Amino acid sequence: MNRKCLLEISVEALESALAAERGGADRIELCRNLSVGGVTPDADLLRAVRAQVRIPIFFMVRPRAGDFVYSSAEFAGMKRSVVGAKEAGMDGVVLGVLTKEHRVDVKRTRELAELAKPLPVTYHRAFDEAADLHQALEEVIQSGAKRILTSGGAKSALEGAAMLAKLIEAAGERIVIVPGAGISSVNIAEVTRRTRASEFHSGLSAALPYGSNEYKKFEEEVRKLAKQIARISQTQSTSH
Repeated sequence: MNRKCLLEISVEALESALAAERGGADRIELCRNLSVGGVTPDADLLRAVRAQVRIPIFFMVRPRAGDFVYSSAEFAGMKRSVVGAKEAGMDGVVLGVLTKEHRVDVKRTRELAELAKPLPVTYHRAFDEAADLHQALEEVIQSGAKRILTSGGAKSALEGAAMLAKLIEAAGERIVIVPGAGISSVNIAEVTRRTRASEFHSGLSAALPYGSNEYKKFEEEVRKLAKQIARISQTQSTSH
């Protein structure tokens, strides 16, 4: 694996977005209400972050907390959010739709992915709620999404590392698997070693509880994580 490893940080405020950028994040996932896994941020936050942050911003499209089975009205709202993200100059969108049977809703996901073009779609951790993750992988690929954010169906990426490694192998070059959940500077080296992933996602909630305004501390934690990832990238490029 000769690629540079990439770090995505999820944030819910302009201050934390700026702190993540200063700390060395490669990309931001912009949400609100991260304590429930993140929902669609409002237009004011979107504009403020886009005006001041230079690194790529992926925009969460999730109308509410709870399950990922959406009504027609909620789905219509998701489509409007995707269009809004494009108009606001976002670099990607993050979403996930399931059927009542806990399968990927390929039809609806494809509709959103088509609408998002040319922006890439990340299928978020709704994936981890799917009944069969290998089947879900194939369904997400069919939908046209470019990435899957997942913990391998476990509570954390470290606990799901064995499944993540299998998914990454099965995905090959078809889609990027992005391990997320519980990743920090303490365990990133182990997660990388066990999964062989090249992109990683963290909200650093273990280091800084959601809603905290200790942005200096947040920046420092991002920096520690970014340094570890840079070191891993360096090791991988010299060992190949």
